[in-house]
Amino acid sequence: MPVPVPRQRAIPAVESGQAPAAPAVGGPSKDETVRTEDAGRNEATPAENDPTRNAAPADGVHHAVSPTGVSPAGVSTTGANTAATNTAGTNATGASGGDAASAGVGPAHTTLTLLLIEDDPTAAPIVRDLRDADDRPMRVRTARNLTEAERLLTDDVHCILLDLALPAPGRASSAAGNDDELAVLRHVLRLAPRHAVLALTASGDAQRGAEAVRVGAQDYLFKDELDGRLLSRAIRYAVERKRSDTAERRLAEGKLRAQENARLERGLLPTPLLEGSLLRFAARYRPGRSRALLGGDFYDTVRTPDGTVHAMIGDVCGHGPDEAALGVELRIAWRALTLAGLCGDQLLNTLQQVLEHERDDDEIFATLCTVDIAPDGRRAGLCLAGHPAPLIARPDRPARLLPHDNNGPALGLLPGARWPRTQVELGAEWSLMMYTDGLIEGRIGAGRERLGQDGMVEMIRRQLAEGLTGEALLRAAVNEVRELNGGELTDDVAVVLLDRAP
Repeated sequence: MPVPVPRQRAIPAVESGQAPAAPAVGGPSKDETVRTEDAGRNEATPAENDPTRNAAPADGVHHAVSPTGVSPAGVSTTGANTAATNTAGTNATGASGGDAASAGVGPAHTTLTLLLIEDDPTAAPIVRDLRDADDRPMRVRTARNLTEAERLLTDDVHCILLDLALPAPGRASSAAGNDDELAVLRHVLRLAPRHAVLALTASGDAQRGAEAVRVGAQDYLFKDELDGRLLSRAIRYAVERKRSDTAERRLAEGKLRAQENARLERGLLPTPLLEGSLLRFAARYRPGRSRALLGGDFYDTVRTPDGTVHAMIGDVCGHGPDEAALGVELRIAWRALTLAGLCGDQLLNTLQQVLEHERDDDEIFATLCTVDIAPDGRRAGLCLAGHPAPLIARPDRPARLLPHDNNGPALGLLPGARWPRTQVELGAEWSLMMYTDGLIEGRIGAGRERLGQDGMVEMIRRQLAEGLTGEALLRAAVNEVRELNGGELTDDVAVVLLDRAP
């Protein structure tokens, strides 16, 4: 906010051209009288904490298709552009800053409440007869010091009128050598970060008033030049300016959060490195949290110089952003280790070390499934770390699960664990589907019965018989699982499909 030009009279920021005019805020009925609440006669209403939540709207679905092994063009990041963040401030006495409506930036047609902090309230009698734009009275509370003001500063206060000459807590007055002339203002701003503040200063001390605006006040006024009309307008404009500042700050925070989510999403939903491979790739991802962008599931696919295609899918326990970040770290580590030539038990043991060093809690673990498809596409090595076995479908036989007898423990559970590598025959033409447990743990109807692996296999068999393949198959599978569950799934869902045609 620019520093206002020094003035010779009490002029609100709007009149001086520093802020746009805003519509007047309404008040109570005309027959309501002014309510003055002196600190010595009234007790403050306790404030209720009401912190707002971060919301990041998203369509909830992320998908990718690469029919020739090139990077997917269908990864959705729409939610990253509409993320919004709301923060809550709490004052030193436990009174919450709350949301915009409860902390000095309330909606129109509400009664404005002013808190006057002045050691001699009788010196400014004009504040007892303040009117809003509709000539309705404003509520006024008075406090003779910051201790009383702290008690009277509840969520229904819209604006604070502060005498800059007051001593800050624990300090002597400015006449006694206080080094910081704005210490009292800084204290009030820390106490009420979401309230509009008007500074009162001595006549002619425009430099101090301008500095108060630079520190955080919405405007400044000269105490001995107060005018009822100008003061009323200054209060209304200060409230509107604070509301505008709050909206602008939230917009900036929302944009920053959207950028962070987009970066994290790009790490969680990678571009498959399949250049030169004849395999077709498709993937679908859906976070389990309502309106969330990201979950704890992750996947990746790369082709090494020898022609082997390596694919993996994993699931970090939990559904929050911390789990998503850990999933990104594990995926990136897997890609780096795979390109470096590690596979099977050696790779999983190294990933477990990464997990143990990066997790915040010793109880955090991750399941993982890796498949290494030979250059000729007919054989594969399978490693399971507490993860569901992939499903394979071939033209000459019904879809079935790959062997899972050698399933090792999830990463992070057992130090020194081993993960056997099982060789499987794929054949000349096949479709291999890897998935996380979110696809099989959804309920069937209103009861407690879950879909399970057997139910999923039957579902995929039916959809394949209907001619569905690739992205259409994954989309139909996820949608049907949601319908069977009766709505959104509570767990994240990630599905990867690799196809080989002769």
